[in-house]
Amino acid sequence: MKIENGMSKIPEVTLGFWIIKIIATTLGETGGDAFSMTLNWGYALSSAMFMAIFVAAVAVQIAARRFHPFLYWAVIVATTTAGTTMADFADRSLGIGYPGGSLLLVALLMISLGIWYWHAGSISVDTVASPKIEMFYWTAILFSQTLGTALGDWMADSNDLGYERGALVFAAGLAVVAAAYFCTGLSRTLLFWSAFILTRPLGATLGDLLDKPAADGGLAFGRFYSSAILAALIIVFIIFVPQRPGKHPARG
Repeated sequence: MKIENGMSKIPEVTLGFWIIKIIATTLGETGGDAFSMTLNWGYALSSAMFMAIFVAAVAVQIAARRFHPFLYWAVIVATTTAGTTMADFADRSLGIGYPGGSLLLVALLMISLGIWYWHAGSISVDTVASPKIEMFYWTAILFSQTLGTALGDWMADSNDLGYERGALVFAAGLAVVAAAYFCTGLSRTLLFWSAFILTRPLGATLGDLLDKPAADGGLAFGRFYSSAILAALIIVFIIFVPQRPGKHPARG
């Protein structure tokens, strides 16, 4: 639902938004792996737990009557942790590998966006003005986060790029999207979702870089320690970087 002055419960897309988004996606990688791997809960049990947290957080977010920065970013973190374990479950436990998992998630994301478009006539975040559309928004975000995890793992592990070079590849992709935003008339909606998807594999590779053993090319910070640092950074940015509800720029 809309709040005062026609503003939404979705934050304005600024540089601060993207910084927090990247940190949140990195936290999703380290946090998800902390439960599924370090605590040895496995991908299925961890996915079930994080999905329950996601559903509860979304319910509170949709019930809210105005924009709450901590609540919004809590839901984003919930999508990134759930996305991490669900992508690992699809890629590894189901035995379909990174290509199969990525293709499955692309299909699910396209279906969710297609249903949203069919109901609202647009997949711009400008349309997030009712509980039904907000459900479409969060479903698309969940699938985009899960897809991003699969893409990040595929790039870093299967293509022998390693975590640092994998992160550079996705950072370069974001730079291309940013250049298109400032220098072309491409659809702002298309560019938003492109950037949103690309920040997730960037966070996945950065998360792996932080917590993987040095022998595997990581920095060996540990999953729980890395997660605590990233969570603290998110809180600092939410407090000190302006978080305003806003109308997102969109052209088509």
